[in-house]
This record gives sequence, structure tokens and C-alpha cells, in this order.
Amino acid sequence: MPRDADGAEYVLILSCPDRPGIVHAASGFLVDHGANIVESQQFGDRLTDRFFMRMNFTLDGLSTAASLRADFAAVADHFDMDFELWGAAVPYRTLIMVSKHLHCLNDLLFRASTGALQIDIPAVVSNHPDAGALVRSYGLEFHHLPVTAETKHDAERRLMDLVDDTGAHLVVLARYMQVLSDDLCRQLSGRAINIHHSFLPSFKGARPYHQAFDRGVKLVGATAHYVTADLDEGPIIEQDVIRVDHTYDQEQLVAAGRDVEAQVLSRAVRWHAQSRVLLNGDRTVVFR
Repeated sequence: MPRDADGAEYVLILSCPDRPGIVHAASGFLVDHGANIVESQQFGDRLTDRFFMRMNFTLDGLSTAASLRADFAAVADHFDMDFELWGAAVPYRTLIMVSKHLHCLNDLLFRASTGALQIDIPAVVSNHPDAGALVRSYGLEFHHLPVTAETKHDAERRLMDLVDDTGAHLVVLARYMQVLSDDLCRQLSGRAINIHHSFLPSFKGARPYHQAFDRGVKLVGATAHYVTADLDEGPIIEQDVIRVDHTYDQEQLVAAGRDVEAQVLSRAVRWHAQSRVLLNGDRTVVFR
């Protein structure tokens, strides 16, 4: 999907089998096109023998993102690269999904409205009506798509229609409490981010924070990851924890959990929108 915006600054990300000459070829290409590299990060994974790189560069000439991509194709073919090249300031069109817990949604909407996140939100989708007033207060479209066992297939079809119609580059499950079908997970592979709680030990099922309280946990955490057909087991983008103690009651524990969920999800969305996250099999490389 196009994310072209021609301007002074661009970002190039790439991954390929590791071999000599990759950095020279990529940086040489940019120099030959009159670029000034302002940020460069790289990582060679010795376990998978795969190389990852991200470069921000400025360009004063008449080249466009499209022309640069076309010219770089020969370098990419030579090194068997997967690559993306975009205008660095282009916002990610981000469709957000939510159920009844609105803390992550509220955080994303606020950060996007203040420019703290490089995203443009065309719509918010929910299987419940609860988020409607909040979403509309930001002047955004709200779509209520109820989901039952009988309507799940149709609801997912309508969701993908919304993704296509809005040109969404990214789908964020901001506490969307429905399991996506394997087919939908495949369609959204690499461009859907989920958030969930993360405890030591882990608590699954209903009311996890109350389960954690009953066990007297000392750490409350959250994990943001890409969505896959394996429930809550996709490649991890970001995690964090905060320490709690015996003075926390159940509601305070829930509040602490919501805070860390919102923070972890916003960081994952920010890094993805800035092209700082590259898939490495079941793991990720995150150039912060």
C-alpha cells in the first residue's frame, strides 16, 4: 500500500542473508543519489545468518520515494533483500479495534491528536458500542461490528473491507477481546499489533488481574506483539513491568496493569510507524 510523501527526509529499511558488501552497497547507493545519511543502525543475527539495517537520510534533489525504490531494486535483487523506502514523516494509517476496556484506545487517541504518534486514524472498530462517544469526541469514525459465533465470518469480512477502503497500513488491537480467525491473521500478517497482560506467573482466562491479586503477584506487566494464528504468541515488539506490593488492592492492581498496557502499546505502535521494527522469523529486531 502506498505511503509516499516526497520531501527532504526518507527512511530505508532492509533485511537479507548476511554477506560482505551490504552496508557499502546501501550507503553507496544513497551517496550516489545525493543523500546525506543522518541515522544508521544495523544488526547481524549470527544464529539466522541474516542482516538487518535502517537508515534515515535527507535528500535535496528531485528524486521521489517511488523513483528511489525503483532505482534501489537492482541493489536489492543482487543481495536478495526485502526492503521498504518511504518518506520519513508519512503517517501510518492505523485502524484501531477495541472492546469494552478503553484505556489503550484513549491513550492512542490522545497521543495521535497531539502528534506524539506518527499515525493517522481513519476509523475505530468495536464489537461493543461503549467506545462510540470517546471516538466521536475526537471527530473520528466509529464502526460497531457485533460479533457472535454466527456473525463472526461476516464481521471479519466487513473488517477487511474497512481496512481496504480506508487504506489502513496497520491494525491495532487495543484490548479487542475477540480471537481473530486464522485466515484474518494471515491477511494481516506483519501489520496487526496486539496488547495483553504479562504476569509472572501467567494468568489466563477471565479477570486476570483479580487472579494475580489472589496470588499476591509482585510484578505487573504487558506485552505488545504482532498478531498470528497462535493466540498471544506472535513476534514480540515491546514488554515492560512495574513493581507492586501487598498494599495494592484489586482495583489499584487493575489500574497499574492498565497503565503499563497503554505505555507498552503506544511504544510498539510508535516504533512500527517509524519503520523501526523488522521481523526476524518468530522474533523482531527493534531499532529504537
